[in-house]
Amino acid sequence: MKFFKKNDILIITIILLSSLIFWGINRLYISASPVVAEIYYKSELVKTINLNDTRDITFSIPQKPNVLFHIYADGSIRFEKSDCRDKICVRSGKLNMAGESAACLPNEIIVKIVRKKGDSPDDLDIVIGK
Repeated sequence: MKFFKKNDILIITIILLSSLIFWGINRLYISASPVVAEIYYKSELVKTINLNDTRDITFSIPQKPNVLFHIYADGSIRFEKSDCRDKICVRSGKLNMAGESAACLPNEIIVKIVRKKGDSPDDLDIVIGK
C-alpha cells in the first residue's frame, strides 16, 4: 500500500510552487516600499521615524526615558533597553518590514512599522514570524 499516489504528489507540488511564487511577489512588494516607524505611548502617537536614514542612532522618548530604541543603518529599529522585568520587548529583535510591531506592555509603548505613503485597505495588518 502506497502512502502517496502520483496525483497527490502533483497536487502538493503545485500548491508548494504557487505558495512560493506568491510569497516571493509579496516579499518583493513589501520590502520595496519605504517605511516609517511609529512609536505609541498609551495609544497616542509620540514619534514617527524615517527608517531610510543611513546612520545608527540610540534614543528614548520623553515619556519613558528608561526605554531606549536603536535605529540601525540597514533601516531597522528595535528596543535596545527597557526597565521592565521580563524584557520581551528587547528580545523581539529588529523590525524593518511594513506590518511588523513590538510592544513593551509594562511601559505601555508600541512600535509599529508602516508604509510611508499611508495605509490602504489592501495592506497587511500584521506580519508574524520571519
